[in-house]
Amino acid sequence: MIDYRASMNPKVLEIKPSGIRKFFDIANEIEDVISLSIGEPDFVTPWHVRQEGIRSLEEGKTWYSPNRGFAQLRKEICKWFSRHYKVDYNPDKECLVTVGGSEAIDGALRCLICPGDEVLIPQPSFVCYEPLTRMAGGVPVILETKAEDAFRLTPEALRAAITPKTKLLILPYPNNPTGAVMRREHLNAIADVLRDTDILVLSDEIYSELTYGDTRHVSFAAIDGMRERTIVVNGFSKAFAMTGWRLGFALGPEALIGQMTKLHQYAIMSAPTTSQYAAIEAMKNGDSDSVYMREQYDMRRRLIVDGFNEMGLPCFEPEGAFYIFPCIRSTGMTSEEFCERLIHEEHVAVVPGTAFGDCGEGFVRVSYSYSIRHITEALSRIAHFVARVRDGKA
Repeated sequence: MIDYRASMNPKVLEIKPSGIRKFFDIANEIEDVISLSIGEPDFVTPWHVRQEGIRSLEEGKTWYSPNRGFAQLRKEICKWFSRHYKVDYNPDKECLVTVGGSEAIDGALRCLICPGDEVLIPQPSFVCYEPLTRMAGGVPVILETKAEDAFRLTPEALRAAITPKTKLLILPYPNNPTGAVMRREHLNAIADVLRDTDILVLSDEIYSELTYGDTRHVSFAAIDGMRERTIVVNGFSKAFAMTGWRLGFALGPEALIGQMTKLHQYAIMSAPTTSQYAAIEAMKNGDSDSVYMREQYDMRRRLIVDGFNEMGLPCFEPEGAFYIFPCIRSTGMTSEEFCERLIHEEHVAVVPGTAFGDCGEGFVRVSYSYSIRHITEALSRIAHFVARVRDGKA
């Protein structure tokens, strides 16, 4: 019999399965589960965007696109980014269309990281950064962010983590799972630490259109002197409710995007053609769709934050994305135990904070990318569960 484990890359064997998908899978096996576990818009892709995808199929446009993506899409991406974030890119040399933002993250890490290079990763944060860094041969250096700092990366923490082996800083803002954002003054402070170094930055801005309050998202590439060292990753899943279309993009200096494109040529070839035609329409005429969705999420955000605070699970008020990160330490349970009992006893699925790094212990991630009715019923069940736990009846 073949020993398959002996044939595997040890780095793959060391990677833990996603903590998000674990509870998603459990939820699918239990009836009457309300899931607040997945970060997926409950909106349907806007009709005018779907229509362009349908039209491309009806017209038989089913061929490969150029490796970088269709020229028209790259032009519209760069126009959109300039319009929203005041940073200009050359669509012919500084833009790459990818299969979701995740491919762009993986491609950037594989192009930049050599064995032993250190990658600075603020946590809690999206689950892919650490394992993809390891697969690229890099050494993840975890920077723990704290609720008292609004889960922002501080310049002091960054400065203390830099060594001669530091190659890359990942900036995951607006943040999944905490909903934290880095405003201009915070980004300026990070930039001041980096100015006299050769450290590159991977800025994952997939939630850039989902920020709340008076101040809109600021791209790290818009900070003075940072464009030349930054790869910006963004996409269509969150802002345009296009998760299943699997389309993202990377923007950055020609020298970096060129090498990512070469890797993309061999690993992927090109992003889905139908998705690209739909995305052209989203870039050209989808701003009002994003505004509407952001307004709806904002209402849900206020509802769910108030709900958790009222049941005695204090919640940092998120300023971006569509997640809250309440503290559950007062229940006396670990994050994993809280989530497992909640799904089995009350049929509500949320994700342990430890899925996003060890420093997420004592927290859970709750998505509010669901309907008001869905959220209201989930809050009722969670409140009942917490009350039973505190009364010693559970």
